[in-house]
Amino acid sequence: MERSAHVDTFARDHLPPQEQWPLLMLDNADLAYSARMNCATELLDRAIESGHGDRTAIWSDANGEPHATTYRELRTLVNRSAHVLVDEMGLRPGNRVLLRGPNTLQMAVAFLAALKAGLVVVPTMPLLRAKELKQIIEKARISAALCDVRLTEELKRCETKGDDFHCEALAQVFTFHDDAPASLESLARNKPDHFDACDTAADDVCLIAFTSGTTGAPKGCMHFHRDVLAMCDLFPRHILKPTSDDVFCGTPPLAFTFGLGGLLCFPLRVGASTILLEKLTPETLLQTVQRYRATIMFTAPTFYRQMAPLIKSFDVSSLKKTVSAGEALPDSTRALWREASGIEMIDGIGGTEMIHIFVSSACADVREHAIGRAVPGYIVQAVDDAMQPVPPGTIGKLAVRGPTGCRYLADERQTKFVRDGWNLPGDSVVIDEDGYVFYQARADDMIVSAGYNISGPEVESVLMQHEAVAECGVIGVPDETRGQVVKAFVVLNPGFTGDDTLIAELQDFVKRNVAPFKYPRVVAFLNALPRTETGKLKRFALRSM
Repeated sequence: MERSAHVDTFARDHLPPQEQWPLLMLDNADLAYSARMNCATELLDRAIESGHGDRTAIWSDANGEPHATTYRELRTLVNRSAHVLVDEMGLRPGNRVLLRGPNTLQMAVAFLAALKAGLVVVPTMPLLRAKELKQIIEKARISAALCDVRLTEELKRCETKGDDFHCEALAQVFTFHDDAPASLESLARNKPDHFDACDTAADDVCLIAFTSGTTGAPKGCMHFHRDVLAMCDLFPRHILKPTSDDVFCGTPPLAFTFGLGGLLCFPLRVGASTILLEKLTPETLLQTVQRYRATIMFTAPTFYRQMAPLIKSFDVSSLKKTVSAGEALPDSTRALWREASGIEMIDGIGGTEMIHIFVSSACADVREHAIGRAVPGYIVQAVDDAMQPVPPGTIGKLAVRGPTGCRYLADERQTKFVRDGWNLPGDSVVIDEDGYVFYQARADDMIVSAGYNISGPEVESVLMQHEAVAECGVIGVPDETRGQVVKAFVVLNPGFTGDDTLIAELQDFVKRNVAPFKYPRVVAFLNALPRTETGKLKRFALRSM
């Protein structure tokens, strides 16, 4: 590895042993990066050097009106904010900084400023509660946070001594999207426009993206500066093919690598524009396309299905390409969207461990029922339990190699995701003789609902805290709109009645204690749960119900 620029070496020190890494395929003309580079500089400063300085980088909402921030203006905001991180907060290269906010200009500025200062960014979804934030803060040993002022309530619990979720390591929280004198923006106004980017190595960790496992214990996926560029230079370059004239829009949070790539890094890499708006609905997303003349959209299948009957009421003639990822794309949804919009969907398999999409096909190369083929730069195969390739047309576990791959933060699950140099994302697939990948199912118990990964055991642990619940089991059940929804089977304590009132109470209880999207949309009451002789819950028996 290249000499690190990190003063705080925690991230590199807690990478898995190199023999547990996947085989990285870096000998690629698309990925001819310098051994020393900072991805924020490559994304932002290089765009200005290429002549895009006066073009709009980010469209945002300013009191109901569109606001354009040019590349040159964005760099100034980023540089000034980086000075605040270093001067006021005293952060040094390698320190981890938790980032919490919706899709806004301010969130993007904070993200890029932290990268430019050589920090390790740990983005978190706005919906996370104190319980989940505490797990992340303690695992990554985070001492500082940048938080949208409207989302401080849960994070304050992690700051407050005596609270169940207090985190000793969290020493300071600065707010943004805030006019207060001590906010990130207010302090940045008096800072210099220039900032010397940290001289990071291409293989310095710059991002720890957390994803939930089936146990509910969060897994931190560690990515390098070069990984951020690699996700911009493979799927977009070969499949999406954006230009500087494109305008990106969509719904995935910047805290998801799907959103980080599609709504920030991809457009910056080619000098295009992106629209960062929060709390979009299917209707307001279509309004956004019409208002800003968006050309490329990123969202989950659920939104495409819901937008299809609405699209005729909007002028979306500017829209040229639509990307679906985050959950399996049903054939019916692809057909419904194509009929309504005239656009063939670009589907993809990606993952937090891989940073972004590694299986996809451009519109002209779509094959019925298939997700696509390996994105150039990656190779995929279907394997059996012994890691041997299975014949074309046979169901096997998806295995992938490429320039990016899984490196968990100090986690024993590394050896489950990576075997024999291959990444195993946990999908069962069929691969045909032409290399097209046909998705079958998740190979584990993860529930994927409307693009969100939900751990059944985590929801169970919350439900068990309610006084009415004696036992419970949680699974995902098929749903036409969301792909899957969470279903809870509950055994009640004596004295409680399983009725609609209690169902609503249990659902609200889960929403209050973990991210609301994890709540069980379906609740069924049983006299007993099916268990093995050793007491283990028979999830397959629940599924058969």
